[in-house]
Amino acid sequence: MAWRSMPPMPPPPCPGWSRPPRSGPESRVSMDTLAVLKRRITEDKLPMILGCDAAGVDQDGNEVVLHSVIGQSGHGVGPTEGRSILTEKYQGTFAEQVAVPTWNVLPKPKGMSFAEAACLPTAWLTAYRMLFTNAGVRPGNSVLVQGAGGGVATAAIVLGKAAGLRVFATSRDEHKRRRAVELGAVEAYESGVRLPERVDAVIETVGAATWSHSVKSLRPGGTLVISGATSGDRPAHAELTRIFFLELKVVGSTMGTKDELEDLLAFCSATGVRPVIDEVLPLDRAREGFEKVAAGDVFGKVVLTTG
Repeated sequence: MAWRSMPPMPPPPCPGWSRPPRSGPESRVSMDTLAVLKRRITEDKLPMILGCDAAGVDQDGNEVVLHSVIGQSGHGVGPTEGRSILTEKYQGTFAEQVAVPTWNVLPKPKGMSFAEAACLPTAWLTAYRMLFTNAGVRPGNSVLVQGAGGGVATAAIVLGKAAGLRVFATSRDEHKRRRAVELGAVEAYESGVRLPERVDAVIETVGAATWSHSVKSLRPGGTLVISGATSGDRPAHAELTRIFFLELKVVGSTMGTKDELEDLLAFCSATGVRPVIDEVLPLDRAREGFEKVAAGDVFGKVVLTTG
Protein backbone atom coordinates (compact mmCIF):
# COMPACT_ATOMS: atom_id res chain seq x y z
CA MET A 1 0.00 0.00 0.00
CA ALA A 2 1.24 3.54 -0.67
CA TRP A 3 0.18 6.59 1.32
CA ARG A 4 -0.44 10.22 0.54
CA SER A 5 -1.37 13.11 2.87
CA MET A 6 -3.77 12.12 5.60
CA PRO A 7 -5.34 13.66 8.71
CA PRO A 8 -3.55 13.61 12.07
CA MET A 9 -3.21 10.11 13.46
CA PRO A 10 -4.43 8.84 16.80
CA PRO A 11 -1.75 7.43 19.12
CA PRO A 12 -0.41 3.91 18.47
CA PRO A 13 -2.43 1.10 20.06
CA CYS A 14 0.26 0.09 22.56
CA PRO A 15 3.82 1.02 23.64
CA GLY A 16 6.51 0.13 21.12
CA TRP A 17 4.14 0.39 18.16
CA SER A 18 3.97 3.00 15.37
CA ARG A 19 1.35 4.10 12.89
CA PRO A 20 3.51 4.39 9.78
CA PRO A 21 1.15 5.29 6.99
CA ARG A 22 0.14 8.83 7.62
CA SER A 23 0.73 9.77 4.05
CA GLY A 24 0.40 7.83 0.94
CA PRO A 25 0.33 4.15 1.80
CA GLU A 26 0.95 1.92 -1.11
CA SER A 27 0.06 -1.71 -0.60
CA ARG A 28 0.13 -4.58 -3.02
CA VAL A 29 -2.42 -7.27 -3.82
CA SER A 30 -0.87 -10.74 -3.86
CA MET A 31 -1.44 -14.47 -3.84
CA ASP A 32 0.00 -14.38 -0.31
CA THR A 33 -2.95 -12.25 0.81
CA LEU A 34 -5.40 -14.55 -0.95
CA ALA A 35 -3.79 -17.62 0.64
CA VAL A 36 -4.05 -16.09 4.10
CA LEU A 37 -7.66 -15.23 3.41
CA LYS A 38 -8.48 -18.79 2.38
CA ARG A 39 -6.57 -20.74 5.02
CA ARG A 40 -5.66 -18.63 8.01
CA ILE A 41 -8.48 -16.19 8.75
CA THR A 42 -11.07 -18.02 10.81
CA GLU A 43 -14.44 -16.58 11.72
CA ASP A 44 -13.36 -15.68 15.25
CA LYS A 45 -10.68 -13.33 13.79
CA LEU A 46 -13.13 -11.24 11.81
CA PRO A 47 -13.31 -8.39 11.01
CA MET A 48 -9.79 -8.40 9.56
CA ILE A 49 -8.20 -5.82 7.27
CA LEU A 50 -6.27 -7.57 4.50
CA GLY A 51 -2.85 -6.59 3.14
CA CYS A 52 0.61 -7.89 4.01
CA ASP A 53 2.98 -5.08 3.10
CA ALA A 54 3.15 -1.33 2.63
CA ALA A 55 5.23 1.81 2.26
CA GLY A 56 4.31 5.30 3.40
CA VAL A 57 5.10 8.14 5.81
CA ASP A 58 5.22 7.64 9.59
CA GLN A 59 3.99 9.97 12.34
CA ASP A 60 7.33 11.80 12.34
CA GLY A 61 7.27 12.49 8.60
CA ASN A 62 9.76 9.78 7.64
CA GLU A 63 9.30 7.82 4.42
CA VAL A 64 9.25 4.18 5.46
CA VAL A 65 8.78 0.56 4.41
CA LEU A 66 7.17 -2.04 6.67
CA HIS A 67 8.59 -5.43 7.55
CA SER A 68 5.45 -7.54 7.64
CA VAL A 69 6.52 -10.31 10.04
CA ILE A 70 5.25 -9.74 13.58
CA GLY A 71 6.47 -11.72 16.59
CA GLN A 72 9.61 -13.16 15.02
CA SER A 73 11.89 -11.12 17.27
CA GLY A 74 9.65 -10.41 20.27
CA HIS A 75 9.71 -6.68 19.50
CA GLY A 76 6.34 -5.10 20.20
CA VAL A 77 4.84 -8.39 21.34
CA GLY A 78 5.55 -11.01 23.96
CA PRO A 79 8.89 -12.89 23.70
CA THR A 80 7.13 -16.24 23.29
CA GLU A 81 4.67 -15.12 20.62
CA GLY A 82 4.98 -17.11 17.40
CA ARG A 83 5.64 -15.60 14.00
CA SER A 84 2.75 -14.19 12.01
CA ILE A 85 2.37 -11.78 9.13
CA LEU A 86 0.04 -8.82 8.96
CA THR A 87 -3.52 -9.97 8.18
CA GLU A 88 -3.14 -13.25 10.09
CA LYS A 89 -3.36 -11.92 13.65
CA TYR A 90 -2.86 -8.17 13.36
CA GLN A 91 -4.77 -5.85 11.04
CA GLY A 92 -3.33 -5.52 7.53
CA THR A 93 -2.31 -2.70 5.23
CA PHE A 94 -5.27 -2.09 2.91
CA ALA A 95 -6.09 1.01 4.93
CA GLU A 96 -5.24 4.69 5.26
CA GLN A 97 -3.45 4.05 8.57
CA VAL A 98 -1.56 0.99 9.78
CA ALA A 99 -0.14 0.15 13.23
CA VAL A 100 2.97 -2.05 13.58
CA PRO A 101 5.77 -2.45 16.13
CA THR A 102 8.24 0.41 15.70
CA TRP A 103 10.97 -2.23 15.20
CA ASN A 104 9.21 -3.26 11.95
CA VAL A 105 9.63 0.18 10.33
CA LEU A 106 12.58 0.72 7.94
CA PRO A 107 13.64 3.83 5.99
CA LYS A 108 12.49 3.89 2.37
CA PRO A 109 15.43 4.39 -0.01
CA LYS A 110 15.60 7.74 -1.73
CA GLY A 111 14.78 7.58 -5.40
CA MET A 112 12.36 4.69 -4.92
CA SER A 113 8.65 5.42 -5.26
CA PHE A 114 6.12 4.39 -2.64
CA ALA A 115 4.55 2.01 -5.16
CA GLU A 116 7.90 0.32 -5.83
CA ALA A 117 8.79 0.12 -2.14
CA ALA A 118 5.42 -1.43 -1.31
CA CYS A 119 6.23 -4.42 -3.54
CA LEU A 120 9.36 -5.39 -1.61
CA PRO A 121 8.42 -6.63 1.90
CA THR A 122 6.70 -9.90 0.88
CA ALA A 123 7.19 -11.18 -2.69
CA TRP A 124 10.55 -9.57 -3.33
CA LEU A 125 11.84 -10.38 0.14
CA THR A 126 10.70 -13.98 -0.36
CA ALA A 127 12.57 -14.19 -3.67
CA TYR A 128 15.70 -12.58 -2.17
CA ARG A 129 15.79 -15.12 0.67
CA MET A 130 15.10 -18.03 -1.69
CA LEU A 131 17.96 -17.10 -4.00
CA PHE A 132 20.71 -15.84 -1.75
CA THR A 133 20.05 -17.43 1.65
CA ASN A 134 18.37 -20.77 0.96
CA ALA A 135 19.64 -21.63 -2.52
CA GLY A 136 23.01 -20.02 -1.79
CA VAL A 137 23.61 -19.18 -5.45
CA ARG A 138 26.52 -17.06 -6.57
CA PRO A 139 27.34 -15.06 -9.73
CA GLY A 140 27.65 -17.42 -12.67
CA ASN A 141 25.33 -20.07 -11.22
CA SER A 142 22.23 -21.17 -13.11
CA VAL A 143 18.66 -20.95 -11.81
CA LEU A 144 15.28 -22.10 -13.08
CA VAL A 145 12.31 -19.92 -12.07
CA GLN A 146 8.97 -21.66 -12.47
CA GLY A 147 5.80 -19.71 -13.25
CA ALA A 148 7.08 -16.47 -14.76
CA GLY A 149 4.63 -13.65 -14.18
CA GLY A 150 3.91 -14.26 -10.51
CA GLY A 151 5.25 -11.79 -7.96
CA VAL A 152 7.94 -14.01 -6.44
CA ALA A 153 8.93 -15.46 -9.82
CA THR A 154 9.23 -12.04 -11.43
CA ALA A 155 11.33 -10.80 -8.52
CA ALA A 156 13.60 -13.85 -8.76
CA ILE A 157 14.24 -13.19 -12.46
CA VAL A 158 15.10 -9.53 -11.93
CA LEU A 159 17.21 -10.12 -8.81
CA GLY A 160 18.96 -13.10 -10.37
CA LYS A 161 19.90 -11.15 -13.49
CA ALA A 162 21.19 -8.24 -11.39
CA ALA A 163 23.30 -10.64 -9.30
CA GLY A 164 24.99 -12.23 -12.31
CA LEU A 165 23.01 -15.48 -12.42
CA ARG A 166 22.00 -17.31 -15.58
CA VAL A 167 18.23 -17.43 -15.22
CA PHE A 168 15.86 -19.73 -17.10
CA ALA A 169 12.10 -19.33 -16.72
CA THR A 170 8.91 -21.18 -17.58
CA SER A 171 5.32 -20.17 -18.21
CA ARG A 172 2.29 -21.55 -20.02
CA ASP A 173 1.69 -18.07 -21.44
CA GLU A 174 3.70 -16.89 -24.46
CA HIS A 175 3.42 -13.22 -23.48
CA LYS A 176 4.78 -13.94 -20.00
CA ARG A 177 7.67 -15.90 -21.50
CA ARG A 178 8.59 -12.92 -23.70
CA ARG A 179 8.39 -10.58 -20.69
CA ALA A 180 10.63 -12.92 -18.67
CA VAL A 181 13.33 -12.67 -21.34
CA GLU A 182 12.94 -8.88 -21.47
CA LEU A 183 13.53 -8.81 -17.71
CA GLY A 184 16.77 -10.77 -17.98
CA ALA A 185 16.06 -14.50 -18.34
CA VAL A 186 18.50 -16.25 -20.69
CA GLU A 187 15.51 -18.07 -22.15
CA ALA A 188 11.90 -18.83 -21.20
CA TYR A 189 10.22 -22.11 -22.03
CA GLU A 190 6.79 -23.65 -22.05
CA SER A 191 6.11 -25.29 -18.70
CA GLY A 192 7.56 -28.81 -18.56
CA VAL A 193 10.00 -28.42 -21.47
CA ARG A 194 13.41 -29.97 -20.94
CA LEU A 195 16.09 -27.34 -20.33
CA PRO A 196 19.31 -27.22 -22.39
CA GLU A 197 21.26 -27.86 -19.18
CA ARG A 198 20.63 -28.85 -15.60
CA VAL A 199 20.65 -25.95 -13.18
CA ASP A 200 22.18 -25.27 -9.78
CA ALA A 201 18.88 -24.21 -8.19
CA VAL A 202 15.15 -24.06 -8.85
CA ILE A 203 12.82 -21.37 -7.50
CA GLU A 204 9.47 -23.12 -7.07
CA THR A 205 6.18 -21.39 -6.25
CA VAL A 206 3.78 -23.30 -8.51
CA GLY A 207 3.78 -26.61 -6.66
CA ALA A 208 2.18 -29.81 -7.93
CA ALA A 209 2.00 -28.85 -11.62
CA THR A 210 5.75 -28.19 -11.96
CA TRP A 211 7.24 -30.31 -9.15
CA SER A 212 8.54 -33.19 -11.27
CA HIS A 213 9.99 -30.81 -13.83
CA SER A 214 11.72 -28.85 -11.07
CA VAL A 215 13.35 -31.94 -9.59
CA LYS A 216 14.40 -33.28 -12.99
CA SER A 217 15.93 -29.93 -13.96
CA LEU A 218 18.48 -29.94 -11.12
CA ARG A 219 22.10 -30.98 -11.45
CA PRO A 220 23.38 -33.56 -8.93
CA GLY A 221 23.63 -31.84 -5.55
CA GLY A 222 21.38 -28.98 -6.66
CA THR A 223 18.83 -27.17 -4.51
CA LEU A 224 15.09 -26.79 -4.96
CA VAL A 225 13.65 -23.93 -2.88
CA ILE A 226 9.88 -23.82 -2.51
CA SER A 227 7.79 -21.01 -1.06
CA GLY A 228 4.36 -21.69 -2.50
CA ALA A 229 2.08 -24.18 -4.19
CA THR A 230 -0.47 -22.23 -6.22
CA SER A 231 -1.36 -25.30 -8.29
CA GLY A 232 -1.71 -27.58 -5.26
CA ASP A 233 0.57 -29.23 -2.71
CA ARG A 234 0.20 -32.89 -3.72
CA PRO A 235 2.24 -33.68 -6.85
CA ALA A 236 1.46 -36.91 -8.67
CA HIS A 237 5.11 -37.99 -8.31
CA ALA A 238 7.31 -36.90 -5.41
CA GLU A 239 10.47 -37.97 -7.29
CA LEU A 240 11.97 -39.32 -4.07
CA THR A 241 14.35 -41.71 -5.83
CA ARG A 242 15.85 -38.92 -7.89
CA ILE A 243 16.10 -36.69 -4.81
CA PHE A 244 18.06 -39.14 -2.69
CA PHE A 245 20.12 -40.71 -5.50
CA LEU A 246 21.31 -37.35 -6.85
CA GLU A 247 21.61 -35.91 -3.33
CA LEU A 248 19.30 -33.04 -4.14
CA LYS A 249 18.29 -30.57 -1.46
CA VAL A 250 14.68 -29.45 -0.96
CA VAL A 251 14.38 -26.30 1.16
CA GLY A 252 11.20 -24.63 2.35
CA SER A 253 11.24 -20.83 2.47
CA THR A 254 8.84 -18.29 3.96
CA MET A 255 9.19 -14.51 3.79
CA GLY A 256 12.50 -13.19 5.18
CA THR A 257 14.09 -11.42 8.12
CA LYS A 258 14.30 -7.71 8.80
CA ASP A 259 18.05 -7.88 8.09
CA GLU A 260 17.34 -9.48 4.72
CA LEU A 261 14.81 -6.76 3.92
CA GLU A 262 17.46 -4.14 4.74
CA ASP A 263 19.88 -5.98 2.44
CA LEU A 264 17.25 -6.12 -0.31
CA LEU A 265 16.60 -2.38 -0.04
CA ALA A 266 20.34 -1.72 -0.24
CA PHE A 267 20.68 -4.09 -3.21
CA CYS A 268 17.92 -2.27 -5.11
CA SER A 269 19.48 1.10 -4.33
CA ALA A 270 22.95 0.00 -5.44
CA THR A 271 21.89 -1.74 -8.65
CA GLY A 272 18.92 0.41 -9.68
CA VAL A 273 16.72 -2.67 -9.73
CA ARG A 274 13.03 -1.91 -9.26
CA PRO A 275 9.96 -4.12 -8.84
CA VAL A 276 7.83 -4.85 -11.88
CA ILE A 277 4.39 -3.29 -11.42
CA ASP A 278 1.47 -4.53 -13.48
CA GLU A 279 -1.05 -1.88 -12.37
CA VAL A 280 -1.63 0.79 -9.73
CA LEU A 281 -5.23 1.12 -8.49
CA PRO A 282 -6.95 3.32 -5.90
CA LEU A 283 -7.98 1.53 -2.73
CA ASP A 284 -11.67 1.68 -3.64
CA ARG A 285 -10.92 -0.52 -6.67
CA ALA A 286 -9.21 -3.24 -4.66
CA ARG A 287 -11.74 -5.83 -5.85
CA GLU A 288 -10.43 -5.40 -9.40
CA GLY A 289 -6.91 -6.06 -8.19
CA PHE A 290 -7.93 -9.23 -6.38
CA GLU A 291 -9.81 -10.47 -9.44
CA LYS A 292 -6.76 -9.93 -11.66
CA VAL A 293 -4.47 -11.74 -9.26
CA ALA A 294 -6.91 -14.62 -8.70
CA ALA A 295 -7.28 -15.07 -12.47
CA GLY A 296 -3.51 -15.03 -13.00
CA ASP A 297 -3.94 -12.09 -15.38
CA VAL A 298 -0.90 -10.19 -14.09
CA PHE A 299 2.80 -9.83 -14.71
CA GLY A 300 4.41 -8.34 -11.64
CA LYS A 301 2.55 -6.61 -8.82
CA VAL A 302 -0.80 -4.89 -8.42
CA VAL A 303 -0.45 -1.89 -6.09
CA LEU A 304 -3.20 -0.08 -4.17
CA THR A 305 -2.88 3.57 -3.19
CA THR A 306 -4.86 5.94 -1.01
CA GLY A 307 -3.61 8.93 -2.98
